[in-house]
Amino acid sequence: MALALASGASVARPRPKPRRSRLAHHPWVRFALRRAGGLLLSFTLLVLITFLIVPLLPGDPAVVAAGEGATLEQIEHTRTALGLDAPLLVQFAEYLRGVLTLDLGVSFATGVPVSTVVFSRLPFTAEIALIAICITLLIGVPLGTAAALLTRGGRRPAVDHVFNALTSFVFAVPNYVLATLLVYIFAIRLGWLPASGAATLPSLILPTAAVMIGPACALARIVRREAATIFEEDYVRTARGWRLSTWHITSRYVLPNLLTTTLTLSGLILAGMLGGAVVVETVFGWPGLGTGIVQAIVQRDYPVIRGIILLLGVLATVLILVVDVVLAIVDPRTLDGEAH
Repeated sequence: MALALASGASVARPRPKPRRSRLAHHPWVRFALRRAGGLLLSFTLLVLITFLIVPLLPGDPAVVAAGEGATLEQIEHTRTALGLDAPLLVQFAEYLRGVLTLDLGVSFATGVPVSTVVFSRLPFTAEIALIAICITLLIGVPLGTAAALLTRGGRRPAVDHVFNALTSFVFAVPNYVLATLLVYIFAIRLGWLPASGAATLPSLILPTAAVMIGPACALARIVRREAATIFEEDYVRTARGWRLSTWHITSRYVLPNLLTTTLTLSGLILAGMLGGAVVVETVFGWPGLGTGIVQAIVQRDYPVIRGIILLLGVLATVLILVVDVVLAIVDPRTLDGEAH
């Protein structure tokens, strides 16, 4: 061997292994890839479901679009103009192109582009939903934490029973029934607030209350259960043994560990509030997406029905994504898909 080295012979060396890209294995990159896959799947299902609304609904869209008293020739002409005589796959490809370009056709009832109809109503629904979501978080989390604090270790069982019974009952009441009760009490009997319309700021109070009361109770129950478990953990008992104040223990040790579970479940609750806002709008005559979809169903305005359902699905998906991002920022352990 020494002779070979002296004569300049080379010795084979193991090739270095290619270095893996650090960026590809970064937790946030993996998180983004997983969420992008989920968004793509959700969007695909939304497009497919909204497309199948028209073929699966009873009745002939061409007859509706042609109007009352239309002749058979006019109906066939309308069917051709709307592309309803094309094969289903061709119709789906055209619909997908329209979704990607925000060209969802025109309303059968008014002849106005569907995107104009939908986006003109979106701000009214978003106003109720966003305010209701903020109030739900501001009420549900402190209320649940306070209930857990008051009843920890089996203390005050009467408070525990009243809290569980009251929040369960309120959450079980359908939001349209709750909306009707609010109208009867505060608008008809007391006359404090308007029963319908969106012309003034007070007209926003009752619809927002009807949307957020039930979810706030549900969130408070979740927080109370999780907080009660955390209050019995050894590190919280140790903190109490150090004679730290209740506020310090709650803010330093309980709330940070409570946020992971709370945010995870809150995403589903808050996304469901969009549907609640749509239902409540019909009770208060609020000019949002809920009123729009009811009118479209009555008029059998299929393009508008498609557009509103598609937009609501996209908004719910985006809301859950935002909650996931906030959760990942608060607790980086969830970037890998689970918290250890």
